[in-house]
Amino acid sequence: MNTIIRILIIDDHPLFRKGVGQIISDEPNFEVVGEAASGLDGIELAQQLNPDLVLLDLNMKGIDGLETLRRLKQMDLKSRYVVLTVSDAEEDLLEALKSGADGYLLKDMEPEDLRSNLVKAALGVTVLQDSLTEVLKKALIEPDTRTTASDVSLTDRETEILDCLAEGMNNKNIARKLGISDTTVKVHIKNILRKLNLTSRLEAAVWRHQNR
Repeated sequence: MNTIIRILIIDDHPLFRKGVGQIISDEPNFEVVGEAASGLDGIELAQQLNPDLVLLDLNMKGIDGLETLRRLKQMDLKSRYVVLTVSDAEEDLLEALKSGADGYLLKDMEPEDLRSNLVKAALGVTVLQDSLTEVLKKALIEPDTRTTASDVSLTDRETEILDCLAEGMNNKNIARKLGISDTTVKVHIKNILRKLNLTSRLEAAVWRHQNR
């Protein structure tokens, strides 16, 4: 990766903002372009800066991280959004994914792991704390709320794309592998999520691992 990844940090703890900013700055391809102490300030800064990545906490005074995320997703930005929090609760994880998060990481992770996950997120890969994978799997295989393989009628192309999602590939790489356009990939992913009754690429990837 040769381009600089511009990052906005939204967190109401100044010491944490400073600390994570330092960790990020140790990666030469990252630049922290802004910090916000509240969701509303973060939304305003995001509009001004249009960063590549937004890191945001869940528990903040005023509007919380989930509401901040929902409002950011309604804006015409090309940013990717990674939740960085202390909460490993299943409901927080699922709500973040349903609200459009591109990743969910915990604040106690090692600095080098944080940097490597943010590199992946910047490249279009959805990132998830390893310790939360089982939490998500459990939530996705509840029989009364989730679609099973026998309920779904995916086309061959949709199945190919679902396999690519399960491998963590981004839209550009999927398009290159299958010889189709990025736009076509997006349309197929939208149809896949609708058929599976899911709301995010990460949920679809885990679903595929559970239903091979």
